Amino acid sequence: MGTDDLAGAKPLLVPGDTCWRSARADRFAPIIDGADYLRHVKAAMSGARNRIIVIGWDLDYRTAFERGETTLEGPNHLGLFMHWLLWRRPALEVYLLKSNLRLLPAFDGFWFGVAPVSLLNQLTSARLHFAVDGAHPTGAVHHQKIVVVDDTMAFCGGMDLTLGRWDTSEHRPEDPRRSGPGAAYGPRHEVVAAVDGAAAEMLAEQARDRWEAATGRVLPTLDPPPAAWPDGLRPGLRNVEIGLARTLPALSGRSEVREVESLDLAAIAAARDVIYLENQYFAARGIAEAIADRLREADGPEVVMILPRSSESRLEQESMDSARGLLLRMLNEADSYGRLAVYWPVAGRGVPVYVHSKVIVIDDRLLRIGSSNFNNRSLGFDSECDIAIEAVGGTDCAAVQREILWIRDSLVSEHLGVSVDEFRDAMGSGRSFLHAAEALRGTGRSLRALTDTMVAADASPFAENDLMDPDHVPPSIAESAFTLVESVVMWPLRHSLIGALYRKFRGS
Repeated sequence: MGTDDLAGAKPLLVPGDTCWRSARADRFAPIIDGADYLRHVKAAMSGARNRIIVIGWDLDYRTAFERGETTLEGPNHLGLFMHWLLWRRPALEVYLLKSNLRLLPAFDGFWFGVAPVSLLNQLTSARLHFAVDGAHPTGAVHHQKIVVVDDTMAFCGGMDLTLGRWDTSEHRPEDPRRSGPGAAYGPRHEVVAAVDGAAAEMLAEQARDRWEAATGRVLPTLDPPPAAWPDGLRPGLRNVEIGLARTLPALSGRSEVREVESLDLAAIAAARDVIYLENQYFAARGIAEAIADRLREADGPEVVMILPRSSESRLEQESMDSARGLLLRMLNEADSYGRLAVYWPVAGRGVPVYVHSKVIVIDDRLLRIGSSNFNNRSLGFDSECDIAIEAVGGTDCAAVQREILWIRDSLVSEHLGVSVDEFRDAMGSGRSFLHAAEALRGTGRSLRALTDTMVAADASPFAENDLMDPDHVPPSIAESAFTLVESVVMWPLRHSLIGALYRKFRGS
């Protein structure tokens, strides 16, 4: 899509609809994979003068910033590094906010990792503040991942400062650096974005709002020093508009916010050539139906999806993977023109790369990076935060288009185990994006097709279940629990005579 094609296009980022608001970033940079992110986030925090805010689904004091050779000043683990920074910077305050991962409000705010928050706040520096955020509906979690330094530099994406996230873009089948503390783990793919300027101040406001909702304490705005932009992090764009899209569940005195869903649907509808998705899950029927509608069009876009081979836990496999199987079969049925490809990345020797990134790229028009998954919870029940750039009319439109395509092509090239030049050469041979990916797929490190035989033939009762993956605050947890129990009971009886009689009795 050329610049002229976008001249009359309506913006996809609309404050109050598909995003909360937008603001200019002096610098914008994508960060691909955990090794680079952890190094850059430590470098940025090293430059903090007044305040660091870390908002996460999970946090762990033992998180190592670098593996193998260390290059950055200060302790290499999150907890010791924070204390070292506070010792060096008398005016610095650090705020760490972790989601409450438990289902029942009675446990809200009780544990931070393996120690009570109240004890941690007593034993650590008075300028190091911990909190666990229980301000959410029963069964929901806070899933936003934000780091803000002095309100002038911020990171937003899908990666927490916790164990089991570090990996290089090489994604070696075996790497001794992916071990300890914590259990060893396999190759892992992550994506985060960095911004500064007014866009960072916008993310800082979201982080302060979260802290206030969790603790009742207001964090003041700052008179910020110069941005602590990390050395070695090359800005992909300068002076670019950034949109911030959120999901926030309904609470007493607050309506739900579904900006992420609105942006996803608007982006899918606007695509002309290629919809490129990377995500941990694919379980949101509304998103899948929007994609299916585009696949049915005779001149619709190609759809290339990068997903993990399977989820990490048995419960996720029964719920998210089972729902994914249903939705992928629906997409395959809609794909009358052969424009759909669904892949999982392999590091070599058959070792899968776990995809944890949350990315959508629409042509050369829109890039969204954030915390939201393509599951129902991310659209209306859990809290999420994504940022996006869009190529619209203006002097910088061509630069934004180039950056969007560079990021998309870098991502798919990494998965294929080829250079961006090799991938673009394949496209330059008259192939489309999907056909270039197909032409470059190999037997070693590459992309493999996620086929129908790799998903269960019969859906689990946990698939598309309102208790496991709701898209809004349920009217009654008891009602949702009954639906789940009913589904579990009915699963083995689904094709039996007893099951048929039961369904007739229930009117279903």
